[in-house]
Amino acid sequence: MTDFSLARRNMVESQIRTNGVTDRRLIAALLEVPRERFVPATMRQLAYIDEDLPLKEGASAEDRRWLMEPMPFARLAQLAEIGPNDLVLDIGCASGYSTAVLARLAESVVGLEADADLASRAESRLVDEGVGNAAIVTGDMTAGYESQGPYDVIFIEGAVEQVPSALFAQLREGGRLVAAVADGPVGKATLFRSVGGDVSQWVAFDVNVHPLPGFEKTPEFVF
Repeated sequence: MTDFSLARRNMVESQIRTNGVTDRRLIAALLEVPRERFVPATMRQLAYIDEDLPLKEGASAEDRRWLMEPMPFARLAQLAEIGPNDLVLDIGCASGYSTAVLARLAESVVGLEADADLASRAESRLVDEGVGNAAIVTGDMTAGYESQGPYDVIFIEGAVEQVPSALFAQLREGGRLVAAVADGPVGKATLFRSVGGDVSQWVAFDVNVHPLPGFEKTPEFVF
């Protein structure tokens, strides 16, 4: 039988600390949240490997959903600089693992998921884990969730070709949006910040994660 507590510690020591993640609160959250409970039962033995894990199969690559590999997830979360008083929107929360981790860093988290089945499972898992400062909502991920905003942090769970302007509009003054922006075969971990009505951006590092459906660029027509 797998010792998941040991696997969790090994994940943090071998995948997280060795890749520039130094935020103590984030490391503590990764040590506390049982990742194996947020994946399908058949995948639990693989919950802590350094690969994305499939959460939902689909007819095409665009329909499939993944649990992000621990290392890029941790680096993106650190980039967001989530504080204990922050309100966070977790877009594409899927199984709820990311929401559970971010809830240990923030005052409250809204996990937004387009897939009703995944959202239902995420809600049940958060209840089972006693996460009381997070809620799961279902809706169009590209539209965000304006009714609960504005947000201090918006975290996008997967690679995107573009960030919709509707999401920037839901950031509080000084708020941050973190996303892996697709740039050819390699994504760019990008920090966007809303200041004085303008949005600045800074590319922090390369990151390779699966795409989040719905965030593809609109095809341009040439006449």
